[in-house]
Amino acid sequence: MYKFILLLLLLYASTANAQVITGAERTTEYLPLLKGKRVALLVNQTATIGRTHLVDSLLKLHVKILKIFSPEHGFRGNADAGAKIGNSKDPGTGLPIVSLYGKHRKADAADLKDVDVLIFDIQDVGTRFYTYISSLQELMESAAENHKPLIVLDRPNPNGHYVDGPVLLDTTLRSFIGMQSIPIVHGMTVGEYAKMLNGEKWLKNGVQCKLTVITCKKYDHHTFYQLPIAPSPNLPNMAAIYLYPSTCLFEGTVLSLGRGTNLPFQVFGHPSYPKDLFSFTPRASTGNKNPVLKDTTCYGYNLTGTPEQARAEMNGRIQLKWLIQAYNLFNDKEKFFTPFINKLAGNRILQQQIRQGLSEEEIRKSWEPALSKFKITRRKYLLYAE
Repeated sequence: MYKFILLLLLLYASTANAQVITGAERTTEYLPLLKGKRVALLVNQTATIGRTHLVDSLLKLHVKILKIFSPEHGFRGNADAGAKIGNSKDPGTGLPIVSLYGKHRKADAADLKDVDVLIFDIQDVGTRFYTYISSLQELMESAAENHKPLIVLDRPNPNGHYVDGPVLLDTTLRSFIGMQSIPIVHGMTVGEYAKMLNGEKWLKNGVQCKLTVITCKKYDHHTFYQLPIAPSPNLPNMAAIYLYPSTCLFEGTVLSLGRGTNLPFQVFGHPSYPKDLFSFTPRASTGNKNPVLKDTTCYGYNLTGTPEQARAEMNGRIQLKWLIQAYNLFNDKEKFFTPFINKLAGNRILQQQIRQGLSEEEIRKSWEPALSKFKITRRKYLLYAE
């Protein structure tokens, strides 16, 4: 019966990504670590084995799950970015869901007193400001401080084929969208990043957790992997995911980047731009209750395309050309940037460089030597070929 259930779970694996075997799918590697243990998982809607959620899969395999921890966007992945989410109960399983986003971001001793082992399984997209790696760090700290082993079920990084962007060196700019001195695009899976957090003693007070990474199979850093499930409401497709490292910088401006449309992170615009440009109107929607420039027609540019086109357009690097173009087109330049741009960029100089009229190549040169130094450190923790 046990083997039959495993076969059923794996039967439904996505044929588009059949060549990649995720950590979650390699149940024989981690089920022995869960035998007779009380388990808690930090997961969202992306934690699946084939088409079945990991929680449901493990319950069918008689794993004793006591609770679910949820990250930004919630367990089902449909909450607004930055929305504070309360604790709840999963209607399907009756398991308690403890939100680790908002005031209670870190599991404490009370949360973990009845837990023997922790599991992390969330699909990331490989950028510093995507908060799932911050949730991972705080779970690792909780695990270390409370002497609980942590199992990371690894998944491919869709932006794992390059490393780029300014490194966050100004510690005053650290926040939940940037907790460590890494570039915008770090080029690591969550399993590799967890090993770096441990190995470089970047966890709070230099603690280290008992970490096990269940790696992917048939994957390397240049594998073209299409995510079977959207990782958050505003990254609905692969074009958005590939463009995100560049277009997310528009969150630090007064422009709309398409939240509240069917093309989030794939368009950008403003009501003041020429009326003959591409037009769109942000509306309230699931995951976007109050988008920037809500109900206002914006004019600008549509960057979307097929996954292959978007990946090719990025050309293995962060593209600053769109941000520079948008700034040059904006009339009231003093109001173009908001203070949030500094946290996104990880420095206070990017907006100054754009204001001064520096070219993209001149700006990129300023990212060295910190970027090269990070690449050397990163190399120590890679689990997959480049």
